[in-house]
Amino acid sequence: MNKLQLIGPFTQLLPMTGLPLKGALKDEQLPIIENAGMLVSEGKIVKVGIFDELRSDEVKIYHIEGAHVCLPGFVDSHTHICFGGTRARDYAYRNAGKTYLEIAKAGGGIWDTVTQTRKASQNELVEGILSRSQKHLKNGITTIEVKSGYGLSVKEELKMLRAIKLANEKSAVNLIPTCLAAHMKPKDWNHQKEYLEEIIATLFPIIKNENLAQRVDAFVEESAFSPDEIKPYFQKAKEMGFDITVHADQFTTGGSQVAVDFGAVSADHLEASTQKEIELLTKSNTIATALPGASIGLGCAYTPARRILDAGGALSIASDHNPGSAPMGDLLTQASILGTFEKLSNIEVLSGITFRAAAALRLTDRGKLEAGAVADFVVFPTDNYQEITYHQGQLKPSEVWKKGAPIH
Repeated sequence: MNKLQLIGPFTQLLPMTGLPLKGALKDEQLPIIENAGMLVSEGKIVKVGIFDELRSDEVKIYHIEGAHVCLPGFVDSHTHICFGGTRARDYAYRNAGKTYLEIAKAGGGIWDTVTQTRKASQNELVEGILSRSQKHLKNGITTIEVKSGYGLSVKEELKMLRAIKLANEKSAVNLIPTCLAAHMKPKDWNHQKEYLEEIIATLFPIIKNENLAQRVDAFVEESAFSPDEIKPYFQKAKEMGFDITVHADQFTTGGSQVAVDFGAVSADHLEASTQKEIELLTKSNTIATALPGASIGLGCAYTPARRILDAGGALSIASDHNPGSAPMGDLLTQASILGTFEKLSNIEVLSGITFRAAAALRLTDRGKLEAGAVADFVVFPTDNYQEITYHQGQLKPSEVWKKGAPIH
């Protein structure tokens, strides 16, 4: 049986190759191959080029009928899709003018999700992850980062991370786990320092032993953990070989400095970042991740994406899909809206959800359509790639491929 397959022809194929990781991009830089094809074997790309030039008697052809645009499968580098319950009441309260503190006093906020997630069984969490990841898949996302953080105890964080691992084994989408045990100060611990020490001493070794995650995250914020509180935590995580990522500068600054100090892979949120933080990040190797879904959900300012790019930074765009501040969970819609408000070119938006997002997860085998990459790609029913962001997420993929096989 011949394992080499030629897929196409595509009216346009955007390989996203030859582009820098950092800095602003103009649409004129976007490589476009017309009447394109892709040779695939055993889940990986062998070659990309003109369809007719790739034809031969030795390859099996999978015909794409009609006008279509092909891009790398999208990467969502920051989500919280492992959770129990809902926070619809919070959303209604927020839009009615209640403050964060008032909502928390009424039983809402992150702790509400912690309570509901603790009540959920591991199997219920697995089913929730699978359902949400399937929704993302239909929208062209083939790799999804998934955080814990609604357990806030060794037992419950393990339940979440094990659920993410089990869901990954059952899902067509790649799920990349992250330990966010330092999401907020748990109400059932009197001393937060002791809580973090318990996570370091007990949870981290189990995560390593069971290979539950390679990444550790923390929410550095006045309402969560201060820079001084989190530094010993990150130091130990780094010594144990974990990659660091940070919830930074969402409401107040300070998180960006921590991210840079610890060589974090990414600093996510950044809505409160000033020029000082922007310069700090852009001079480092830390990738700035914008989360427009949180801005839409909370009704607050967007990440200063334009200034980050103009200063020479690397910008990833993620959905932050979570039950509280970002329940929409539609990456392409959010990225397109961010592009409108921050004046991002099409290539900057698409880079932010493909190869730059992959870099925010230290993934070098996806986000581009080139020889050796995983054959993850998304196909849109149009003859012009500009239609994709123009319709702000309402133009849906006609096909989604994972490892060289159509899965939607």
